[in-house]
Amino acid sequence: MSELKPDSEKKEERLSDKEKVNTEKINAEELNAEEPNAEELNAEEPNAEELNAEEPNAEELNAEEPNAEELNAEELNAEELNAEKPNVEKLNEEKPNTEEIDEEPPAASEDEDFFFDDNKAYEARRAARLERRNKLRRRKKRLRIAGCIVVAAAAAIGIGIGFYGEELQNFVSEQQVKIAQMVKSADRKTEEEKTAQQTNAEAEAENAVTPEVQDTDGLSEEDKTLYRQAKYAAKQYDYDKAISMLQNSETYQTSEKFQHAVKVYQKKKESCVSWPLDQVTHVFYHTLIKDTGKAFDGDYKSGDYDQVMTTIDEFNQITQSMYDKGYVMVSIYDMATADENGNMNAGEILLPPGKVPFVLSQDDVCYYHYMDGDGFATKLIVDEEGKIRNEYVEDDGSISVGDYDMVPLIDRFVEEHPDFSYRGAKGIVALTGYNGILGYRTDSSYETRPDDLDADKVKWLDEHPDFNLNTERENAARVAQAMKDEGWLFASHTWGHQNVSQISLERLQADTQKFKENVDPLIGGTDIIIFAFGADLTSVEDYSGEKFEYLKSQGYNYYCNVDSSQYFVQIRSNYFRQGRRNLDGYRMYYNPELLSDLFDAQSVFDSSRPVPVPTMG
Repeated sequence: MSELKPDSEKKEERLSDKEKVNTEKINAEELNAEEPNAEELNAEEPNAEELNAEEPNAEELNAEEPNAEELNAEELNAEELNAEKPNVEKLNEEKPNTEEIDEEPPAASEDEDFFFDDNKAYEARRAARLERRNKLRRRKKRLRIAGCIVVAAAAAIGIGIGFYGEELQNFVSEQQVKIAQMVKSADRKTEEEKTAQQTNAEAEAENAVTPEVQDTDGLSEEDKTLYRQAKYAAKQYDYDKAISMLQNSETYQTSEKFQHAVKVYQKKKESCVSWPLDQVTHVFYHTLIKDTGKAFDGDYKSGDYDQVMTTIDEFNQITQSMYDKGYVMVSIYDMATADENGNMNAGEILLPPGKVPFVLSQDDVCYYHYMDGDGFATKLIVDEEGKIRNEYVEDDGSISVGDYDMVPLIDRFVEEHPDFSYRGAKGIVALTGYNGILGYRTDSSYETRPDDLDADKVKWLDEHPDFNLNTERENAARVAQAMKDEGWLFASHTWGHQNVSQISLERLQADTQKFKENVDPLIGGTDIIIFAFGADLTSVEDYSGEKFEYLKSQGYNYYCNVDSSQYFVQIRSNYFRQGRRNLDGYRMYYNPELLSDLFDAQSVFDSSRPVPVPTMG
């Protein structure tokens, strides 16, 4: 930094320095010319009245125009300008006169560094100032345009009111009413969502902790087991059972975990809604196809399989789709109950909002002889872990054990998704008896070998010389009991797969007695009959007549036919009746729209199916 020289001695040198400064920096006059002064700003910026005319309101101004602090931050204020543009007085202060020099030596000036700064820094500051000034001008321009638009809109509204005053007022009034209704509805919905979120949050907090973490709070092993059982019951919507289990425990009074769980389950119970019983759908399958290459091999049975059977891959996709849509398996006994005299009473299904009940069933779970070698499982068994599985005969004659049909597949799915089952309900398994049940040859004809024994039975007996009827029945009964323990129900499909709408009363009576002698003892009896061929005793009218009176006298309270409609339910004083929807190749191919509430048939349809699927009849 050079020293300042006294004016009297170095005036020419000082002026030379000053000219040099002027070549590198804008002097005070140039800066004043570039920066608008107060009058120019007042001339460019609208005054209060102009702003009121141009701007919609003060809030918009505040949103678009920088406030005082922002202006101070963005624009160089007067002090900053003075700091950058030394005026004459300031220069005089920096240039001591002769008398001052005589008193003390010249001192270094901090301001001099600013004047002798490099050109790049100055140009950057100048460009920044110009950019800020341009932004301010653009904002003002936008405000003026907005003001013009507001004025034009106001004029248009005024004209509209002049020409259409009454209509416009009516329109405004209607819109106000609609808006008020929307706000009210939104508030109510928000309140419901808050309540639901609170309940779900507490439930998630209850379920978020893994069993291992939950079990570390000092509970005894017995209480840990009880807690897990209650939690599982609650997952399956049996909140009363879960609450009762915990409250009846001696630990309840001292366990905060038990008390908190009861509070959560009580709130979830209160959130449930009663489902209309006449809007519960019922879906069913036949035996599932494990190997499509064998089932659809082109022989005389291939067309029938294509029509009425479903592949394992299709079944799994349908099950997942229904679960994703909120469907929950319920028992037919949840829909109606029968007292000891056969009088029917409507039940109640309570589910959280968004859940949809349905009944599931499967026909002909007997594994008939004619299906051997066609890609189907051969029987149901109970494995070493106590789980229900299937046996399947491989090409080399070896036996594979796995989940190859509806019962084990549903069991596995519920193990992973307990909330797919309402209070532990599974499906209904409809049985005939002429080839035995569940893959076991349990009919007395295998032992008595009557003259009219069909060829399939004769062939099977020849291949199994060690056959023992009692052993077959014991094994079948053991599997049936394991299934019942898992929530499965059994139904009569008539012993001989009879069409009840066509056979005589006498034949119906004989067939029913065969079922009661050969099947009922193995399954513990049943009061459900699922008609073969989708037949029925009547059409839509109420039941009456000899056949119904006979079946009712034999203890049948629940009757199911086949109906493609979404819902068909009758609850009468002396019977329950429900239509069922077939989820098979025929329905997926010809009527996919009838299944859209359950799944997308096009995406589920197995590409290995022969098409077109054969028509019925």
